[in-house]
Amino acid sequence: MRVLFVGGTGLISTASTRLAIQRGIEVVHLNRASGVHPIDGVTTLVADVHDEAAALKALAGQKFDAVVDWIAYGAEDIERDIRLFRDRTGQFIFISSASAYTKPLGRWLIREDTPLANPFSAYARGKLAGEERCLRALREENFPITIVRPAHTYGDWMIPLAVNSWQKPFSSIARWRGGKALIVPGDGQTLWTLTHNSDFAVGLVGLLGRRQAIGHAFHIVSDEALTWDEIYRQTAAAAGVECRIVHIPTDFIVACRPEMEGPLAGDASVCTVFDTSKIKRFVPDFRQTVPFTKGIQQTLAWFDADPARQAVDTEMDEWMDRMIAGYEAGLASTRAATSR
Repeated sequence: MRVLFVGGTGLISTASTRLAIQRGIEVVHLNRASGVHPIDGVTTLVADVHDEAAALKALAGQKFDAVVDWIAYGAEDIERDIRLFRDRTGQFIFISSASAYTKPLGRWLIREDTPLANPFSAYARGKLAGEERCLRALREENFPITIVRPAHTYGDWMIPLAVNSWQKPFSSIARWRGGKALIVPGDGQTLWTLTHNSDFAVGLVGLLGRRQAIGHAFHIVSDEALTWDEIYRQTAAAAGVECRIVHIPTDFIVACRPEMEGPLAGDASVCTVFDTSKIKRFVPDFRQTVPFTKGIQQTLAWFDADPARQAVDTEMDEWMDRMIAGYEAGLASTRAATSR
């Protein structure tokens, strides 16, 4: 089998690339190849997919059993991909997002047929627009699409906490090791599903080239749902620190930092428990093999192995200091006012 990954160097695409190669699949990447260490066994076509002329030149004469676009976002990206890959692949996989599921949820267990609508998250709405364009291409042009919805996936270089720096995730560990507290949205009892990238890769690679998967959507997630408090406790234990946390209501956080509405009100503050029976029917070897307590130990070991990986987001760190101080001052003031 010969597959193309558009992108291919991110957290989950790297794990999927390595597993595909282990299974004897020929993997080709299409990306800019700038500042990225090549993965052994991968052929790279060098072009920015957003430069359609350059991408067409790089793809000249190429055919694939499956194409996965890891970096497509909205309908415009799918329009471009249809033009690029209409006659080049037997299957096109769009990486969408489980954040596209309706918020608030009408039913606690999320299935692939759960309605899609997230008014809180522009990111989710963009992914949904991409899904809708894929489905129209399937209906009108027989474009062979499969939709995959990852949820919160982590690995070596991602510490998956609800309030943290996306670009510099070690910031949270640095705060703890410096004796500071971290923010947990709400009361910390929201159930959240975390999936290790190596487990996700089993589901994704199992769908490659599967004609039976065309026209279907799948979320590829673990079966382990933990409360945010438990996620923080296990992370602190892996870091060898006391779990210092402050619970702050989500609407309070969003009022003070509006850009967090999507990540919190549209995601982390809503219970996410998934029905994984569909992906298991299509990919029988898919299952969770890395529980969070083990996965987060691996992640922290990766960060601790090299001080250069331990960058701190000073803006986020200072904001969290101010947020906690302001919330605690307001709480003390309100307590005093209401106890008279």
